[in-house]
Order: sequence, then structure tokens, then C-alpha cells
Amino acid sequence: MAVGDVQLVIDLELALLSPPVRRSARRVDELLDPDFREIGASGRLWTREETISALTGELARGEDGIRVTEIAGEVVGPGLVQLIYVSDRNGQRARRGSLWRRSAGGWRMLFHQGTPLSGS
Repeated sequence: MAVGDVQLVIDLELALLSPPVRRSARRVDELLDPDFREIGASGRLWTREETISALTGELARGEDGIRVTEIAGEVVGPGLVQLIYVSDRNGQRARRGSLWRRSAGGWRMLFHQGTPLSGS
């Protein structure tokens, strides 16, 4: 796996955090693995379907975009890239981790977790 794969996954993660992609159920569906699960910053366990619905619905409510800092990625196994970063949405900060898996359809997010940072 090439170093370029890590950058590609970072680019996909950032796209998934952008309002135009989050507004598109089709695009979110393309980026989430069929086996996707998420543990949100609240501690809630989310299914793939719940996540797609929540992401596409949040912007309908006029929520702002997400700022990302400290993003880094590494290959953790064959066809697997892990990302870790800090997100900030309106002053609510969380440390986030994502696991991306390469399949025949390309890179897709398999798992995501957010943990609130103190002072958020």
C-alpha cells in the first residue's frame, strides 16, 4: 500500500466532513462501508442507516461545517488506514478516529469514533 493511499483516505475523510457531501445521501452512501458502525461523541452507537440519515438531515437544519486539525493517518493492515484528528464545530471539540477499508469499490469508512475533549 502506497503512502498516497493515506493521503487519499485523508481527502475522503475531509470530503465526508464537508457540507456538500453531507447533503448528498448518495455520496455518503458511497463513502460508508456496508459494515460501518460509529460510536458518537455522546457515546451512542450508530448504525450505517442512522448515520446516513443524521448526516443528510443536519445540514437541512442549517448546522455549520466542521473544522479539522491535527489530522494524521497510517496504514494499520492490508487495505486498512486509520485516521486520528481533532474536530471543532462551533467550539465543541472532539478527538476522532476513523478506520477505512479498501474494497473493490474503493476506500470506504468502516468505523468512526468521537470523544469530547475537555473544555468543549
